[in-house]
Amino acid sequence: MKTTARLPHDELPTEIAQLTRGPVEFRYEPRGPATIVVFYGGHLRAGLSLGEEVFAGGGCSLLVVSRPGYGRTPVTTGDSVTGFADVTAELCAHLGISAVAAAVGVSAGGPTAVAMTARHPTLVERLILQSAVGPLPWPDRRTRIGARLVFAAGAEAVTWAALHTLVRRAPDAGLRLLLRDLTIVPVRDMLAALRPEERARLAGLFLRMRSGRGFVHDLKALRNPAALTRLAVQVRRPTLVIASRKDAAVPFTHAQALTSAIPGAELVESQADGHLVWFSQDWPSISERIRAFLTPPEAIAEPGRRTR
Repeated sequence: MKTTARLPHDELPTEIAQLTRGPVEFRYEPRGPATIVVFYGGHLRAGLSLGEEVFAGGGCSLLVVSRPGYGRTPVTTGDSVTGFADVTAELCAHLGISAVAAAVGVSAGGPTAVAMTARHPTLVERLILQSAVGPLPWPDRRTRIGARLVFAAGAEAVTWAALHTLVRRAPDAGLRLLLRDLTIVPVRDMLAALRPEERARLAGLFLRMRSGRGFVHDLKALRNPAALTRLAVQVRRPTLVIASRKDAAVPFTHAQALTSAIPGAELVESQADGHLVWFSQDWPSISERIRAFLTPPEAIAEPGRRTR
C-alpha cells in the first residue's frame, strides 16, 4: 500500500511503501526503461534532489529512497546497511522494476549502494559512487562527538531551525558556516568560485535539509569498515567512483580505498573545492563520463555491426 505525502511546494512529492521490513519513503519518476536508484547521504531525503539532472536528462527513470531515519523512513526499516539494501531490492520488486541500470551512492549513502550491488547482482547492472564513504573509519572523532550532541533526538530540530534562520537572514554567513566542514580550502575561496545561481541553489538545499534520526543512526551503522570491505570485494559490476581531493567531509582516501577494493572500479577525480562535486567547473565533463558509463556498448555500436 502506498500513500502520497503532503509536502511544502519546494520539495518533490514522495510516497510510502509498506514492505515486509517496514515502511520506506521513496520518490519514483518513471521516464524510460533504464532506472537509476539513488541513496543520498546525511541530512537528505527522497523529497530533495542533488545532481539528478545527469540521469533525468538522459531519459532515465529515477527511484530515490529515504534511508533509515531520514524523512519518513523509520530507523527500524532495514536498520543496517545490508538490511536496507535488501529493503530497496524489495521496493524495486514492489514497483515492478526488474533491472536497475545503476545504484548511485552519495556520501553516507555509498555503503548502501555498494551493499545493494553486491547482494543483488542480478538486479543491479552498475554502481556509481559520488563523494562516498568507503571502507575506512568515518567520520573523524571530532565530527562524531559533535554530531551526537547537535543531531541527537531533541537537539536536531533546534539545530536545523537555527541554521535555516541563519541561511534565510544572512545567506553568505550561513553558507560559510555550513561549507567549512566540507572543504580543506579556505571556505571564502570556495564561495568565491561559485556562481550566484549556484549559491542560490546551495542555500535552497540547505534550507530544506533535516537530519531526523538518520545521521546519528549513520554513525552507528557505518562504524565497521571491515564489513564494508567484505561487501566491496563482492561487487562484480562496472563501478565508477567520483571524488575530490579537497573533500573534508569524506576524505579522498575513501575513494581510493573503494577503487582498490571493488574489482575493476574506475576512479574519476573531481576538481571540486570540496564534498559537493556537483558544484565544480568540471562537473559537465564528469556528467558526460557518467552518461557514457551508463550507455551499453551495443547502443553505441555502428549500425549493422555486431558487438560482443
